[in-house]
Amino acid sequence: MFIMAKLVSCRDVCLALAVLCSTLVRGTNAADTCPCADPKLCEPISEVRDQEVFAFDVGGKDWKFYDWTMVTTVATFGDYDPELMCYAHSKKARVVVKGNVGLKDMIDPGNRTAWIAQQLDQAKKMHLDGINLDIEEEVRMFSPEYNALTALVQETAEAFHKEIQGSQVSFDGTWSPHGAGGRCYNYSAIANACDYLFVMSYDMWYSIGFAGANSPYKEALAGYEDYIKLGIERKKLVMGVPWYGYDYVCHNLYKERVCTLKMALPYKSKVGNEVCYKTLMKQVNGSLTGRLWDDNVKSPYYDYKDTSGSFHQVWYDDPQSISLKAVYVKERGLGGIGMWDADCLDYSDDPQAIQQTKEMWKALRPYQ
Repeated sequence: MFIMAKLVSCRDVCLALAVLCSTLVRGTNAADTCPCADPKLCEPISEVRDQEVFAFDVGGKDWKFYDWTMVTTVATFGDYDPELMCYAHSKKARVVVKGNVGLKDMIDPGNRTAWIAQQLDQAKKMHLDGINLDIEEEVRMFSPEYNALTALVQETAEAFHKEIQGSQVSFDGTWSPHGAGGRCYNYSAIANACDYLFVMSYDMWYSIGFAGANSPYKEALAGYEDYIKLGIERKKLVMGVPWYGYDYVCHNLYKERVCTLKMALPYKSKVGNEVCYKTLMKQVNGSLTGRLWDDNVKSPYYDYKDTSGSFHQVWYDDPQSISLKAVYVKERGLGGIGMWDADCLDYSDDPQAIQQTKEMWKALRPYQ
């Protein structure tokens, strides 16, 4: 008992010292390093929202054209952009940093403490509002990595909540809590520790011989029901929807619109090429079929023929399929919705693109 208490105490002391150092560094430089015209914009956002809208930003300047009447949190997966931080804060939206690290390194408590302190220091220097933990490793249940991941989320949330007022800690989870993608995580403990569990309801179709929907409706919603059955608060669940689709090369394309795959791949192998919504919209009207709808999975798709003569089938999500899922978010009282990724729309001044982009944003809250 004494040894255990001593170990816990050492870990806490290490964390406290690391956090203290980062705090002192920021305290010295915060005032004169604020990149915003108004220094108040460098203060963390503490406002609580009834419904979150997560926008994952992968870099560039498309963020200038997001629907800021909706966005509540921007997760930055590209290079840090101080202009984005200032603008988001002017709209009362949080900006959180991406957190990714190999779990083998996190088995050691000292390594966890050092990594968390580094992320916290980075967030403070950049005047950010939290962290989005995007760790997508395969993990066996009750393995050292399984326990390390749970501890990492718990300790990260504890440190951020303590040091940044109103900070937000979120974790990206698979579409099903039951080992989807080989990720057997302790989702109950993870969700209990952090503010939001961003459920990635996409990349759900694996090789079973033919092309299929990226985010089939019934299966996607069943995943949330399974999370709820684990005792996870509904308000902590944020639905992730895809703003992209998959282009499959067909071995055969039958008149029933069944696209068999060109090559046999092992089960659980992801097939097809990921394509952004803005690219799909430039192709669909000139395709062999135009937009088709599969009511079983409630997803659109189309077929086309490439220059080499090969047939393709493309499955994606659009305002109709996304709106159906967004209504579920409202009816079941989930914490919100978000997309991967916000830069997959066409933000040009083309009239057709403007309309398509407007409709995709509106689909996140079709009930408003």
